[in-house]
Amino acid sequence: MTTGKQPDAAATVIIGRKVRPGMEREYAKWQEDVNTAASRYAGHLGAEVSPPTERQPEWVVVYRFDSVAHLQAWINGATRQRLLDIGEKYFDGPATQQVISGGTQPADPLVTVVVTHRVRPDQVDDFLAWQRRMRQEEGKFEGFRGTEVFRPVEGLQDEWTTLYRYDNAEHLDAWLTSERRRELLAEGEKFSDFELRTIDNSFGSWFAFEENGREAPPPSETKTSLAVWVGLYPTVVVLTLLLHPLGMPFWLGLLVGNLLSSFIMSFLTMPHYVNRLLKRWLWPPVPDESPARTNLAGLGIVTATLGFWAAVFYLVTEQFWTLP
Repeated sequence: MTTGKQPDAAATVIIGRKVRPGMEREYAKWQEDVNTAASRYAGHLGAEVSPPTERQPEWVVVYRFDSVAHLQAWINGATRQRLLDIGEKYFDGPATQQVISGGTQPADPLVTVVVTHRVRPDQVDDFLAWQRRMRQEEGKFEGFRGTEVFRPVEGLQDEWTTLYRYDNAEHLDAWLTSERRRELLAEGEKFSDFELRTIDNSFGSWFAFEENGREAPPPSETKTSLAVWVGLYPTVVVLTLLLHPLGMPFWLGLLVGNLLSSFIMSFLTMPHYVNRLLKRWLWPPVPDESPARTNLAGLGIVTATLGFWAAVFYLVTEQFWTLP
């Protein structure tokens, strides 16, 4: 077992809380203040809050930092401790917490189960062998997308953390309630001191890491703006052409058109058209590739795509059909 110091890797902490009935609104406002305070700490990558659901009975907060050291500075910092004292009146019992450092990236948003185990040092090899058997059996169930095992995080968490992912809740439940899982849990009875939490897929890729343990940086604001332009132009023109025959007043047409374009951009145009078309420009697969070369190729695609749409709409509105 390697004991040498590992290179810094992105770190995630998952905090679960039960909130006193009737205090949800006050808690949500308090949590916004906490997230704002966290964003001022070095290495902060983001935070997300998920209210209780049928599968997730607690409020769940996820913080991402670029390293364990920066996460530790936030978790143990005086600012957070002061805010916890202020928010104590909102909590129904103590919080739960799991810390994850490093990992690999899933292809899409999944249902994730987080399990923490207390493992004695002399049982680590047996625990890892048991986890391998567990993973082999999980892989036989429909919808299984992978398992990751994370060692304890020094200074933050003594437990081992296991993540396993399925493509939907039904397939996950098939595994959780299976006879084979019960058999494996019986085989690993000495590791029965564990906590399990299901995180629904509203978190998307919050537990996603690159293979080097670091989160892929977001595109620049300039790239993001141009990418939105690529998607917005055809979306707005098509909607205008479709809504025009309805004869709505100018103000109402814009109101309806903006609403529809927001939904279309969010659920169709950006994820299924723009992000795929400009993927290599927005998120270069080779980090050390020449930025000038990458940007030139990306801008060429943007120009060609917008030129194509401009030509199509010119022909449609000027040659084949003229708006009344």
